[in-house]
Amino acid sequence: MNTNSRSLAIFFSRRAQSKKQTQQESCGRLLGVQQNGTALMRVAFLSSHKGTIRRIGSLANDSVVIQARIKLEAMLLESSSSGGSLSALSVLVLLALLAGPLESRELPSCKESDYHFEYTDCDVLGSRWRVAIPNKPDTCTGLPDPVKGTQCTFSCNQGEYLDMKTQECQKCAAGTYSLGTGVAFDEWDTLPTGFISHGINMDIGNTYTNCTNSTWIPKGDYIASNTDECSSTLSYAVSLKKPGSVSFQYFYPDSNIFFEFYVQNDQCQSTDSQSRWMKSSESDWDTHYVPLNSGNNVLYWRTTGFSLSGNAVKPVLVKNIAISGVAYTSECFHCKPGFYSAEPGAARCAPCPADTYSNKGATACQECEKEKYSGIGSGKCQQRPPCTTNDYFYTHTPCDSTGQTQMMYKWIEPKICSENAEGAVTLPASGEMQTCPPCNPGFFPNNSSVCQPCPQGFYSNGTMCSECPVGTEPVVGFEYKWWNRMPSNMKSSVYSREYSDTQRSTGWEVAGEYIYTTPADLDSDYMMLTLTVPGYSLPYSVVKDSERAEFSRITFVFETQCTADCRLYFMTGLNERNNAVVENWSGTNGKQSYSYLIKSNFTVSFTWGFQRTDAYNTERQYSSDFAKIYSIHITNVIGGVASECRQCALDTSHEDSACVPCPFGHYMIKGTGKCKSCPPNSFIKPEQPLGEEACVSCGPNTSSNKAHSACVSDCTLAVAYKGETLQYDFSPLANVTHFQSSPRFTSKGLRYIHLFSVGLCGKEGHALASCVDNVTDSRKEVNGYVCQSIIVPSEVRSESVVSSQPFIIGSSLIGVTTDSTLDHISSENTFPAESDLPDVIFYYRAKETTQACKNGRSASIRLRCDPKETTMNQVSVPSKCSEGTCDGCSFHFLWRSQHACPLCSERNYKEIVSACIEGIQRTTYVWQQPLRCTGGVSLPAPRVSACVTMDFWLKFGVSIGTVAAILLITISCYFWKRTRKLEYKYSKLMMNGGEKECDLPAADSCAIMEGEDAEDDLIYLTKKSFFTKIKSFSRERTSDGFDSVPLKSSAGMEMEMN
Repeated sequence: MNTNSRSLAIFFSRRAQSKKQTQQESCGRLLGVQQNGTALMRVAFLSSHKGTIRRIGSLANDSVVIQARIKLEAMLLESSSSGGSLSALSVLVLLALLAGPLESRELPSCKESDYHFEYTDCDVLGSRWRVAIPNKPDTCTGLPDPVKGTQCTFSCNQGEYLDMKTQECQKCAAGTYSLGTGVAFDEWDTLPTGFISHGINMDIGNTYTNCTNSTWIPKGDYIASNTDECSSTLSYAVSLKKPGSVSFQYFYPDSNIFFEFYVQNDQCQSTDSQSRWMKSSESDWDTHYVPLNSGNNVLYWRTTGFSLSGNAVKPVLVKNIAISGVAYTSECFHCKPGFYSAEPGAARCAPCPADTYSNKGATACQECEKEKYSGIGSGKCQQRPPCTTNDYFYTHTPCDSTGQTQMMYKWIEPKICSENAEGAVTLPASGEMQTCPPCNPGFFPNNSSVCQPCPQGFYSNGTMCSECPVGTEPVVGFEYKWWNRMPSNMKSSVYSREYSDTQRSTGWEVAGEYIYTTPADLDSDYMMLTLTVPGYSLPYSVVKDSERAEFSRITFVFETQCTADCRLYFMTGLNERNNAVVENWSGTNGKQSYSYLIKSNFTVSFTWGFQRTDAYNTERQYSSDFAKIYSIHITNVIGGVASECRQCALDTSHEDSACVPCPFGHYMIKGTGKCKSCPPNSFIKPEQPLGEEACVSCGPNTSSNKAHSACVSDCTLAVAYKGETLQYDFSPLANVTHFQSSPRFTSKGLRYIHLFSVGLCGKEGHALASCVDNVTDSRKEVNGYVCQSIIVPSEVRSESVVSSQPFIIGSSLIGVTTDSTLDHISSENTFPAESDLPDVIFYYRAKETTQACKNGRSASIRLRCDPKETTMNQVSVPSKCSEGTCDGCSFHFLWRSQHACPLCSERNYKEIVSACIEGIQRTTYVWQQPLRCTGGVSLPAPRVSACVTMDFWLKFGVSIGTVAAILLITISCYFWKRTRKLEYKYSKLMMNGGEKECDLPAADSCAIMEGEDAEDDLIYLTKKSFFTKIKSFSRERTSDGFDSVPLKSSAGMEMEMN
């Protein structure tokens, strides 16, 4: 071997040894900060050659070698930046300079076991070289010379590998397999080479969660995700020489984990964000397939736990990852234990059947010993345990031709127990023959005692079919309450997430009066029962309208008995593989009934799943735990049978007419088949019963829609309050409004909020509130007046909003009132009053029942006037119930808004009149404060009117005052003068009367004395008039201080006495 060849071999040897490290470094960079793709590839390219450059520098230190090292590094960078690759000829020329220094040490000759072959990277022409790489560096010399390799587009078929010595495809030997241009990962005892798993620390707001230990964990046949509230990523980097694909199987049973799979290319560009979210799988492993482009690809499996309850979160399981599109496979993979390949050229290994086993690389499976057993795909046999009562189940045989049935006991298949072991039980003897129960309603027994459906238009109670009388129609559906044979539209299965290839096919077994779960291979198995129907059709007598949301209703009676953490699931959907859980029950539950409203014609599959425990254990400890279903009844099914007939309306214009629906707003009179209008402002019950009880009056301040199927509000309201009428208009609040509760935190610190959507009111056809689930593939959406969903931080995933677990709070409007209680919904004492204005309360109710809310959910929205509140979503929850509800069933909200105030009227403003200025007076109108109204009437425009000025009135007043003063003075003087005269006369009289004590003095003269007035009035002893008294007081007083009083003459007195 010449010097140049040896130097070239050392160069490619070091380059190949760093190849794996380079791939991991590139994956790590792609997993980290997003960088420019070109720069990233340049760094990765240079990194892949650092080992060679470092090796050359360590072998020689003279100036020639140093210059060659610098030249090599420069050429590598130039080659990577130009998009090409360094040619082998350039390397040969360069390394020829290093021939002398590199031969300074002698090594033994290499054997074939000392080296292996690899290809160099492809150049711009698609060419490459095959070089020999020593298994251990610096251990031997004399490696084969590099030779021209196959074209980079060359590949082998499935079941073949590329023999690097001959550079030709060879078939894989028996006991091995190959994907040809792909790689497969089906053993997960440890994390395979190239896979990286790490947790992402959650730093949301003020919450920090250390997620260092939140990684994917290998479990043998599969790898399991984390179950805590962290983001955990499993990644794998692969370089494809041509377009390929990746496929894998996954089990995703828990919606409390967000699971996504996406791919990034060499420029860190991800796949579409909508297709990356995986569809949940409750009952079986699903397969996911994604095409890949040529070049570098980094595959990501990412999970984030999010649990609001205390229940344990179920991990995501992934297995059988297969990647195609790699350049070649230089070796075949051995079949793992429990699998084999009998013929050369196998693309896959086949699992060993039950009761057989195989070791790694097996070409055939070995039979287990007589007292041992194994499952499908098992790598070893296990000792058969003694049979117990948990290893068999009982069932009823189908009715024979004589109408007899028999209780029989059967071993659970596959049978793994031994009847010969010490302490084993034997299969009990079959029971006595018994008379078969009747057929299910709508069926009848034929001559061979097989139940057959009644013809269309007929009904039965399970014994014989009868035609529906004229004026009636059959009530179509399916009602199963006798379980002698599994119905044709139902099937039973067993699903085990640990062993999906189990041979068990019977999870539920009929037992006469009920159907029950049989013991499972493992306590963690899912016992599945599925009912499928073709669709729904409303009866002729039921009016079809857009407001009617109920197509059908399914009701079943069940019971569970458990000693562990068992759980019964009820799921609905389009088919068994796309069903979503709508309700579940844990632990022991007494015999009870559950109903579910079917609102879509696409809900045609119903599944019951029972799991005894979520914990995996190969020993069966809870086989005695069971679930029983006594009856299942589903209505309005296409192709269903009838158990009864009900009266229907007839077209009176034709004789022998078929059933027709009553007009909108009409009910059917019992016994007549005639329709009668419901009272005004009422709606018809969805089930359309007979009689006037079918009509239900609308609540206060609501009215029925055109179809009389629901009550609506036009957002206006008139309220009598303190002797006046308050007018309201809530139209500005009618649009769908979203608001959220204060942040909440799970037990592990992950933040979430409750998002509420409200469509307060509106006329018929108004937009309803909508809540969606945009995490899982189901994309569940609910619509109504009020709904709720859970919002998690956007940092958890790449989408801006993460919404999950939506449900309806209010689907129908009950009424609008100021009362605190309506239809058994109370909002009293939830929000203290703040003003004298009344709150207007909207009441809603949802019919859907749950395990916690057996009467459905309800909501009250209290509108409170707040003139300063201009935002549209200022909604709060009770202080004692931070989630809007204290019991999970009754929700209460307070909505503050200026639009919740009554409409303004004339009583809400006042007028202000200005002073009269230059004969002009202005009148202005202003709102009374505090203002507690909105909209309504507007303020009147200011008025201007003529007026008289103040100067005129002042002059007039002064004149009147002057006249009054003069008159008053005159009157005063007059009365003063009269008073003086009276005083004089009185004093004179008193002086004359002093001579005789008892005699009156005689008159001196009858003439008028000087100074006396002739017109003076006399004062009589008799009663005086009011005016006479006044005049008497006006007499003058004499100088001696006495009044002068005129006396009557004796003649006058006599005349008076007479």
